[in-house]
Amino acid sequence: MSAAVDTTSIAVQRPHRADARRNFDALLTAARTAFGENGTDASLEDIARRAEVGIGTLYRNFPTRAALIEAVYIDGVEDLVRAAAEVASLPPWEALERWLWRFVDYTATKKVLIEALNRESAMIKSCRDAFFHAGEPLLLRAQASGDARPDTSIDDVMRLIAGVAGVSFPNAEQRQRVLAMAIDGLRVPR
Repeated sequence: MSAAVDTTSIAVQRPHRADARRNFDALLTAARTAFGENGTDASLEDIARRAEVGIGTLYRNFPTRAALIEAVYIDGVEDLVRAAAEVASLPPWEALERWLWRFVDYTATKKVLIEALNRESAMIKSCRDAFFHAGEPLLLRAQASGDARPDTSIDDVMRLIAGVAGVSFPNAEQRQRVLAMAIDGLRVPR
């Protein structure tokens, strides 16, 4: 079963020229880091500096802060969808577990970005659909193999992981431990 999903309706529109694409991708990476550290009010000048481009290059690619925030959000969705396809050939439980840990990593950036976006927009709904379409085949395979609980849906799984990942923890070790417990709770007891 393939975990691939058509993401054309949510794809970030990257430039065609190789040098322009490198700058674009560097800006997305720098923005993801800056937003993660400082929230969506992070300095655009700092983002350009981190990407090693001029501020004009940032504005040519992202005319508004909102456009940059949306592009970072969508880029993360695209990465998560690709990750589902990358792990699809692994044993069922391993594929699901690895993808869920990628989703956990994504939620760190998503939490900051979602506050600046319209949660009811068509783009957000398309992104949510992409998550579900990417993760559901992995869950169904794990259920069919007897590894994952049969009484859960992809909606249950996404809410569980996003909910736990969104909680504030006093340290990274506790966060990892609690998330591991949540993921392990999806597994059929042996």
